[in-house]
Amino acid sequence: MQTEKIPYKIYLEESEMPTAWYNLRADMEKKPAPLLNPETLKPMTAEELSPVFCDELIKQELDEDTAYFEIPEEIRSFYRMYRPAPLVRAYCLEEKLGTPAKIYYKFEGNNTSGSHKLNSAIAQAYYAKKQGLTGVTTETGAGQWGTALSMACSYFDLDCKVYMVKCSYEQKPFRREVMRTYGATVTPSPSMETAVGRKILAEHPDTTGSLGCAISEAVEKATSLEGYRYVLGSVLNQVMLHQTVIGIETKTALDKYGIKPDMIIGCAGGGSNLGGLIAPFMGKKLRGEADYQIIAVEPCSCPSLTRGVYAYDYCDTGMICPLAKMYTLGSGYIPSPSHSGGLRYHGMNPILSELYAQGLMEARSVEQTKVFESAQFFARVEGTLPAPESAHAIHVAIEEALKCKETGEEKTILFGLTGTGYFDMLSYGKFNDGVMGDYMPTDEELAEAQKTLPKVE
Repeated sequence: MQTEKIPYKIYLEESEMPTAWYNLRADMEKKPAPLLNPETLKPMTAEELSPVFCDELIKQELDEDTAYFEIPEEIRSFYRMYRPAPLVRAYCLEEKLGTPAKIYYKFEGNNTSGSHKLNSAIAQAYYAKKQGLTGVTTETGAGQWGTALSMACSYFDLDCKVYMVKCSYEQKPFRREVMRTYGATVTPSPSMETAVGRKILAEHPDTTGSLGCAISEAVEKATSLEGYRYVLGSVLNQVMLHQTVIGIETKTALDKYGIKPDMIIGCAGGGSNLGGLIAPFMGKKLRGEADYQIIAVEPCSCPSLTRGVYAYDYCDTGMICPLAKMYTLGSGYIPSPSHSGGLRYHGMNPILSELYAQGLMEARSVEQTKVFESAQFFARVEGTLPAPESAHAIHVAIEEALKCKETGEEKTILFGLTGTGYFDMLSYGKFNDGVMGDYMPTDEELAEAQKTLPKVE
């Protein structure tokens, strides 16, 4: 029961910050399928993964039973620079919509990287440094992950090599320059630097790139350099684990005021921010302690959940990474160069894929012009300019609030505002000039991309 007016912004004390990450798999009766070795089609072992990933991160990736992983003090100390992040009651948005719904959003943009990505970047850089490595390689789509990782590597004095999806490299030059400011080397992908990049360019010389392409290049580079490992900004279970600080803080803040959300909404590309937000709530749902409507929102141009197939697939376009069972459009699928560059991965996190397959969450896809309409409306009403990725969640939250206006239901809506859009002004400019279009792949295009799915019994 709410006994007092909810503040515009609910801030936790430092003492209330999470001290452990929550591993949602521990509460899943049916676990996600394991990663497979692409050559043997057997479950990947820690030894097989060690040339690619940091040792401690491999343990986190493969562990299905440990419910909580303690957050090392060095990481918690870094978190204190920008966490706890605020939970905001969107009073202005509610009033403007004329809805009886109560709307809350968790804002993750209060750091230089501008997004939630720093939560995992600092953890992965910490484990790389602890292992005595020289540096790391990675890919980035819209640039939030590359920005966050370059910051984290600078903090721990690690070299950072970033392969940035070519269309985002061109559309988002300021993110590229922030990465370089923090000492990272940034290469548009696909490139001529790697064998897999050269192969992709030979087959598709005019390609605008994809996260799958960039992953292939980053993995090849990491495994060819002594003292380097590959780190990933989404999709993998270890990344979703680190992002649970979002959901744990959110639930703690809501519990302080006796608030229970009816629906939880997040944008979905690889799945880390959505998974991090919903984790403690989904845990209660799995344990039968509460129920929530959980909605993943993805772009129509890259609709892995809504139009993909649940199957084993390569995690990268070059087909050199482990196989993951996930909702996928096919590792060869190259999305159109949309302006929400962070939501252009061909697959979805295995945990979220399994939860979706079990009917424990739902998914919707949205055209980017509608997303930018909602982004602009939100910016004018709430005063924060959202990242295009985050605006997918905003769009569906507004839709649901308007449904409540029609029905008179007083639902409580929670969504994740994963980052700011101040480095996305070229995209906003396309929208403001009326030259932004929408793209939706045909069934034939998706069928063609899925022909490359590996045969796994």
